[in-house]
Amino acid sequence: MVLNRLRGIGTFMSDTSKTDGNQPELSYWHVWTDDDGISHQTRCQLTNFKHESISGDAAPQWNNHLLSADAKILFTEQPVGWIGEWHENPQPQWIIPLSGRWFVETMDGMRVEMGVGEVSFGGDQNTKSNPEGHKGHLSGTVGEEPARLMIVQLNGERWIGLRPGDFA
Repeated sequence: MVLNRLRGIGTFMSDTSKTDGNQPELSYWHVWTDDDGISHQTRCQLTNFKHESISGDAAPQWNNHLLSADAKILFTEQPVGWIGEWHENPQPQWIIPLSGRWFVETMDGMRVEMGVGEVSFGGDQNTKSNPEGHKGHLSGTVGEEPARLMIVQLNGERWIGLRPGDFA
């Protein structure tokens, strides 16, 4: 199986200082499971931004009210050389690197490396083992520094099985 090596795009959001009314977009990688139980990664865009104040007299900014959910937040540090052998995301979760770099390789052979601020949604629940025994995804650190990640895990069955574009 040939691995596609893709680097995340460092500028993941368009110019947010716009005053011309053009909404920004935020790119993210969506890890998902197809009907055959194979995991994939698809580049997606969040586009539903509104130019509004976040509170009171604060100047308007671009906000995307993505979802309201019962969730928990984790901060993790993956040491240099860390490899998370093939596994599924424990529950649907947003993952944002705060420092360092990490990679995600899905069952279709795609490998994506991400750095600071590059967003991934882990939704590869209910995969099926392939002939190599792989299930879910492989992940790990890249480079000579640990990867520190912020993870927002979404509780509830309604988040399982989301496909690329479901957050648009």
